[in-house]
Amino acid sequence: MTKMNGFRKFLPDVGVILFFIVLTYTYMFPLIEGKTIEMDDIQHFKGMSKELVDYREETGEEAVWTNSMFSGMPGYLISVIYPGNLTRYFHVNFRNIFDNASFLILYMIGFYILMLSMKFNRWLSVAGAIAFAFSSYFIIILGAGHTSKAFAIAYLAPVLAGVLMAFRGKYLAGGLLFAVAFSLELLAGHLQITYYGFLIIAIYGLTELIYAVREKTLPSFLKAFLYLLAGAVIAIGMNFSRLYTTWEYSKHSIRGPSELSAKSEVKTSGLDKDYVVQWSYGIDETLTLLIPNYKGGGSQVNPGIESESFEALSANRVQNPRQIIQSVSMYHGDQPGTAGPVYVGAIIVFLFVLGLFIVNGVYKWWLLAATIVSIVLSWGGNIMGLTSFLLDYLPFYNKFRAPSMTLVIAQFTMPLLGFIVLNDIITGKVEKKIWLNGMKWAIIITGGLSLLFAVLPGISGSFTNATDAMRYPEWLLDSIVADRKNMLRTDAFRSFLFIAFAATALYLWHIKKLKLTPFIAILGLLILVDLWTVDKRYLNNGDFVPERQVENPFAITPADQAILQDNDLYFRVLPLPNPFQDARASYFHKNTGGYHAAKLRRYQEMIDNHLQPEIQQMVSGLQSGKRIDSIFMQLPALNMLNTRYVIYDLNQAPLRNPTALGNAWFVSQFKMVGTADDEIAAIKGLNPSETAVVHERFAEHVQGKTFRKDNSGSIRLTEYQPNYLKYEVKAGSEQLAVFSDIYYEDGWNAYIDGNPAPHFRVNYILRAMVIPAGNHTVEFRFHPKSYYNGNKVSLASSILLILAVVGYFITEARKRKKKTGGIQTK
Repeated sequence: MTKMNGFRKFLPDVGVILFFIVLTYTYMFPLIEGKTIEMDDIQHFKGMSKELVDYREETGEEAVWTNSMFSGMPGYLISVIYPGNLTRYFHVNFRNIFDNASFLILYMIGFYILMLSMKFNRWLSVAGAIAFAFSSYFIIILGAGHTSKAFAIAYLAPVLAGVLMAFRGKYLAGGLLFAVAFSLELLAGHLQITYYGFLIIAIYGLTELIYAVREKTLPSFLKAFLYLLAGAVIAIGMNFSRLYTTWEYSKHSIRGPSELSAKSEVKTSGLDKDYVVQWSYGIDETLTLLIPNYKGGGSQVNPGIESESFEALSANRVQNPRQIIQSVSMYHGDQPGTAGPVYVGAIIVFLFVLGLFIVNGVYKWWLLAATIVSIVLSWGGNIMGLTSFLLDYLPFYNKFRAPSMTLVIAQFTMPLLGFIVLNDIITGKVEKKIWLNGMKWAIIITGGLSLLFAVLPGISGSFTNATDAMRYPEWLLDSIVADRKNMLRTDAFRSFLFIAFAATALYLWHIKKLKLTPFIAILGLLILVDLWTVDKRYLNNGDFVPERQVENPFAITPADQAILQDNDLYFRVLPLPNPFQDARASYFHKNTGGYHAAKLRRYQEMIDNHLQPEIQQMVSGLQSGKRIDSIFMQLPALNMLNTRYVIYDLNQAPLRNPTALGNAWFVSQFKMVGTADDEIAAIKGLNPSETAVVHERFAEHVQGKTFRKDNSGSIRLTEYQPNYLKYEVKAGSEQLAVFSDIYYEDGWNAYIDGNPAPHFRVNYILRAMVIPAGNHTVEFRFHPKSYYNGNKVSLASSILLILAVVGYFITEARKRKKKTGGIQTK
């Protein structure tokens, strides 16, 4: 009977989860029809991960390195399985079962857990979960394919739940929930979102500390902190392999420091400042939190055929006006482009402001401070003085780009405070007089502001941005501005109406015209309709395609077919016109280019200083009709990377580079340099077939040696795997061999005839080694200790957490049984 009662206790929660599933599939109805979301980033992912996935399917092992991206890079941030973290089985299976629906379902479940942990009314928790999950940005990123970000956002809510439980005195339960959720958070693999979650927790911890000092409750604070610290250690241990390899790789990636001295004013110990702030939210653009079309929506939003812009195109007899109108963008914010606004909902903004007037204590000041931090940080380059300071001094802040993403914090804090105030009101924690007065001011501020922009949209600015004058003629721009004003007017009035409806519902409950449950249902429905209708502007049925289209994202072309007829083991392909934003070529070939936000730092510098200029030189030469061999002879960087083919047109045969140097070659001399600046500069005009550029850091390998290139000798690749290369060497004398593969010291090991042998960096990015005279077998194996040893730590930590959780539930069950037995005895 006790077990049955325990099961019945959770039946309402099971029902709620089923409701979340139904709601998700209602929004994403095409999933039921066998369709799936067409995600741009997932298409890129399938291209860049193809070699890693193929190796996994063929061998059952992890390659951990791929040569299909940027001439070679670790696969840690592309597609690597870390088997030591056992929570991955939940993560992977949930995704497999619900596919594209899994994100939205987890958004709601996670926030529902957070609100239940705060002892909220169950139905209020459901409404809060909906308000959080349907925030526009969280839906927009699904259409873009930012799946790791979406999972990280979903797991962050139960992480916060564990923290709040611990500080409310449920030390063990809170610590365990925190450990499980934080493990999943790290497993999601989006450290930028995790970092923002840490900022939320840090601000909360600081607020709690201030109150603990003031109220003399430091022992309780320290106890909660220690339980959470223990949970964090276990969660980090479970993800140790992932974190260790990522940290190790970050030192070599564009998120690590550069050795070059140029552009020192924008350099940090991570990303360059000008790169970080490219996507900064406009200061006035922050009003999209209240009015979704305050800045015109997304870059892809056009005014349509019922607009003044279309009338202007027709009046000026522009050909194909229906097609041209598609290229007219309503977005007029400060960002280079955006898929859509960050809109938390007019009702949520109203409730948030209401909370500022009514809620007291830790939660109010924590959530207010976190919201302000979120908004201010999102302005990025628009407040460059503060941003530059933070990039220099706030730990790890310079490892992440796109300051606009910090608004994720506000999308947690604003609905949370909004529902805290609702809970305080419906449970009678606040006097009616106080909350009614607060509601009056919240209506005046949020409703009044919305109504003001509805009546006088012109006060918001010029409705243009820096690129409009270059994109549109003056006669069209006036009409575009008029359309943008109309969009703001319509959405501002829309926000006003939702605020008015929500306030009316709350007042009707107050005067007992509505009972509590119907009130919560109406409020939840209003919030859902508000957010749903905005979300559908950016992720709707038109964004779903048949699954077969996603499973095979890249059709093979005549250029691909021609290259695939080359039976050599290993060479590289350069896809034009945008090789360094191209993961398509990686799906079929070893790509000199690629698509990734964390490529190797030295490779990015090679792109900036040599590869990009060489590509421009090559294209110019081809367009002017120069001979192909004379063009490629002048391209040392492309040649030393064994770039054999150039895809100039997917429907035409590729260009073959007759001067590509192959997998490895002997050189007759080396040039010693003392700085990274000299090292990269020496590539210009270099004849890499004869000379290798060696940094003095590696002088011990060549110092005092004289090499005579053995033209009768050979070095030939005989076996290829992404993480293993085997060469057969014939040499009449000691040779300096250069390999057209990327040097990466943390994991690549070299062997001569099975014995470990040193190798070193040459030509800024390549590998080299001194090979003795005679016939030899040379091997390179990628076996990073950070990955393989890290997995052992992860497995041990996973087992420890499982034992702790099982022990907790057994102990709790015994307590309940003892308590029940005691009652029955009496």
